[in-house]
Amino acid sequence: MVYYMTKKNIFLNVLFSFCMIFLLSSCSKREGNVVNMYNWGEYIDKEVLDEFTRETGIKVNYETFVTNEDMYLKIKQGGSNYDIVVPSDYMIEKMIKEDMLEPIDKNKLSNYKNIDTKFLNKSYDPESKYSIPLYWGTLGILYNKNLVDGEITSWADLWNEKHKDKIIMLDSSRDSLAAALLKNGFSMNSRNKEELEIAKKDLIKQKKSILAYLVDEAKDNMLAENAAIAVMYSGDATELLNADKKFKYIKPKEGTNLWFDSMVILKNSKNKENAHKLIDFLIRKDILSKNMNYTYYAVPNQEVINENELVKSVTKIDDEYFKKMEVFKDPSDFLKEYDNIWTDVKAD
Repeated sequence: MVYYMTKKNIFLNVLFSFCMIFLLSSCSKREGNVVNMYNWGEYIDKEVLDEFTRETGIKVNYETFVTNEDMYLKIKQGGSNYDIVVPSDYMIEKMIKEDMLEPIDKNKLSNYKNIDTKFLNKSYDPESKYSIPLYWGTLGILYNKNLVDGEITSWADLWNEKHKDKIIMLDSSRDSLAAALLKNGFSMNSRNKEELEIAKKDLIKQKKSILAYLVDEAKDNMLAENAAIAVMYSGDATELLNADKKFKYIKPKEGTNLWFDSMVILKNSKNKENAHKLIDFLIRKDILSKNMNYTYYAVPNQEVINENELVKSVTKIDDEYFKKMEVFKDPSDFLKEYDNIWTDVKAD
């Protein structure tokens, strides 16, 4: 009897072990069948992510950030498990320099052909080795024609006293500083301390007469007519142009920023295969179209852009004006200067 029970115990122990191995293996597979994405707020149609999960069985864990700097700091401090991140051009340049990104295997992207070549091999990633563009656009000024006397044509209009308490500036050091630099005829990538001091003094002077520094909340405030003028990215502006004909979006005569937000894979990503699958899915033409019509941001495919007349009109840039546009560069060792200026502006 004792011998029988021992054999039975051995059998049960073996069976239990096999069951545990199977369960742990299943759990491991389930846990691994995910991809973690960190993106800008209001920057993707959530139905698109559900569609990806239905097609692939891969769950998308999705979180959002407000600024490039917030995103960078969170990743740099560690503790995050993101696979795909969507930084802007200058931040991609910085992350490449700091060896934070995984080269993207184009052989795993069957839809790579959908990216127009004019959107590839930009200065922030010369060989498009680490990034795949998701959206692009311009920085400009949106204004309510019913609340503004005359037309807005220049960055200098943001300093006109007749618009006092009607203006929303972007809560972004690079973008707000760019407006002040371009107003004075300087490069928005200036590393000249005298030029930066002039821009800083202008922003401090302007702060007393603007309504607020905002990002996503600017759209609601413009719709509610709490403000009449807002510095805004082209996609957000297009959304408001679609909502009401009282709005007008302009690219200031002095020139402006041509920006790119692109998908990258972090070097410490635990789900690199799934990351490639999601990137490939997001650059499929029908998905590019869905996201563009949801966000109103231009995608890196002219054929898709042409489907939406409003997006097409806002992003149209003639050759002469194109020469006045700049892509943000990584300030690198000069970053402290920018940070100090922004601290002074916000604290004053």
